[in-house]
Amino acid sequence: MSEVIDEAVATLQTKFQRAEIGGTAKFMIPGEGAIMLDDNGVRAGDEPADVTLTADVDTFKAILDGETNPTAAFMTGKLSVEGDMGLAMKLGTVLG
Repeated sequence: MSEVIDEAVATLQTKFQRAEIGGTAKFMIPGEGAIMLDDNGVRAGDEPADVTLTADVDTFKAILDGETNPTAAFMTGKLSVEGDMGLAMKLGTVLG
């Protein structure tokens, strides 16, 4: 597992510790790996999900750090979303 994934899992665990998302999400970071998020928590992994969000390392870190709004990243093509847009918007609310 990459250092980027380890750090992201720790950050997401803090952000989502009390959130119930009502589905399964996957964050894909090309060249680094994937992170799974569901009502049971956050973990490194690459499993089927209701929504998959894909971004490069810099964009993903900027979203986690609060420097980039997830919706703005999506609108500018820096973040791609496949699957349940409602769930993606729910995630964006917690991340943003």
